[in-house]
Amino acid sequence: MSDPSVSLPPSNFTGSSSPGEIKRILETALLTSQEPLPLSELRKLFDEELGAEILRRLLEELREDWGEKGVELVKVAGGWRFRAKPEMQKFLDRLDPQKPPRYSRAVLETLAIIAYRQPVTRGDIEEIRGVAVSGSILKALESRGWISAVGHRDVPGRPVLYATTMSFLNDLNLRALEELPPLEELGTLLEPGENMGSMELLPSP
Repeated sequence: MSDPSVSLPPSNFTGSSSPGEIKRILETALLTSQEPLPLSELRKLFDEELGAEILRRLLEELREDWGEKGVELVKVAGGWRFRAKPEMQKFLDRLDPQKPPRYSRAVLETLAIIAYRQPVTRGDIEEIRGVAVSGSILKALESRGWISAVGHRDVPGRPVLYATTMSFLNDLNLRALEELPPLEELGTLLEPGENMGSMELLPSP
């Protein structure tokens, strides 16, 4: 239901001042986007004449509108997006029974260390794991878009510092690093579907 206290733009705004019409435009943009859309992008739908606070409130209304459906509107680090609810995934998997990618224990341990101790150097990772870290592991995580180099430590040799990316948070459906699950759960997160930009972290047998 529309909040009557929401202050709307003039009547010539996008041809309508109706909250319902604005939500319909937002819904269309979000359902057809492959990536999360931040407020700054969504405001472009309305020539940025719609205030950010009003936009947030209408997005919350839209989230409530979809509350009883199998798809939900969520906010992640990169912005807003629609995704299938977790309980729907077992049905979607029947349409696409391909096995999701699997990652070695070494890759998972490296990712976990970076996620929970960032920023860290390769040396930090090796010290924590107790073994050498292959360059291919870091390249694999960089290629997947989950980590990136964010600078250099100011010590002799200036080793590269690594941290997780916004894509990593988006793939885990998180808004911030503070929402990371307990460490022991990181390796059991299932991806709800390739279209949702999600991921799976499973150790190889």
